[in-house]
Amino acid sequence: MSKQQNQRKRAKGKKIQFKNIEELAQINLNAAGIDIGASEHWVSIPAGRDEEHVRCFSCFTSDLYALADWLKECGITTVAMESTGVYWIPVFQILETKGFEVKLVNAHFIKTVPGRKSDVLDCQWIQQLHTYGLLSGSFRPDDQVCVLRSYIRQRDNLIRSSSTHIQRMQKALSEMNLHLHQVLSDITGVTGLKIIQAIIAGERDPSVLATYRDRRVKSTQADIEAALTGDYRPEHIFILSQELYLYQTYLAQIEKCDLAIQKCFESFEDKNQDQPPLKITRKSQNKRRNAPNFDLRSHLYRISGVDFTSIDGLDVLTVQTIISEVGLDPKRFKSAKNFVSWLGLCPGSRISGGKALSSQTRKVSC
Repeated sequence: MSKQQNQRKRAKGKKIQFKNIEELAQINLNAAGIDIGASEHWVSIPAGRDEEHVRCFSCFTSDLYALADWLKECGITTVAMESTGVYWIPVFQILETKGFEVKLVNAHFIKTVPGRKSDVLDCQWIQQLHTYGLLSGSFRPDDQVCVLRSYIRQRDNLIRSSSTHIQRMQKALSEMNLHLHQVLSDITGVTGLKIIQAIIAGERDPSVLATYRDRRVKSTQADIEAALTGDYRPEHIFILSQELYLYQTYLAQIEKCDLAIQKCFESFEDKNQDQPPLKITRKSQNKRRNAPNFDLRSHLYRISGVDFTSIDGLDVLTVQTIISEVGLDPKRFKSAKNFVSWLGLCPGSRISGGKALSSQTRKVSC
């Protein structure tokens, strides 16, 4: 007889009794619950702290500060909130600066807790669960890391947006039967941009355009000349000029974003003032296309005290992303298993009747 069959036999005929939630020990006596909305926030505090222990506040900044003052007057020290959008961010930041312990709770976890009553508001249910210590907050790094994360996420958005205009430039060239992408690995490189700018300026002679070839390009000048023999139409030239302008605009914004990121790195505390150890680079390891112009590796080594780029597969941009999303405090995660679970990399454990139904990893969002 298997282990599962023995457990079923022992459990058969036994009535399992669950304790009522009122019998549980109250852990957070000064807890409040907030149901975040797009236009208003419902807040619940323990009964007896005020004439109204459930209040509604607007989403305007003045109302959020009034919310924080009201919680202070009522002796609240810890707050749990539920939200599925980005409306929680201003509330979280204001309450955190006011000295409250704030927890952002996953809405899925609240729904899975049994015992929900239909006559209780969402904010009251959140407050009650938080009082009994049944809610755990979602991970959020320190405020300084959150600032860095905002800059880096914006930089990634700019890079993705600029790639759209590269594709549109390539489409305009293809519609004129100009196969520049076949003779150049990157049409936005030194050679590609010179040729595109010359085409927009009015040059149509393939032999002249081919002279802009950089000496590092593997394709011969004859190959480039053959690729640039096409049907130059004014409407496609117009589209090409606009897309090039928009692409260069995004490049300028990325440079401004890099300056903001560099300034943000300079505000971090030094953990190691030495220069990072020399890194052995191979000829096949070229500089990453979207790498910033400043010395990012030195900043990462200075604020972390560890040269993460010495690990195979980790370059400066990868390490920068990891630090901006996770932070610099490894104690925020109890173990490596907790960290892997938070990343959504651990296999699932959907088991029913002793049979594994699925081991697919769960989906996570940024």
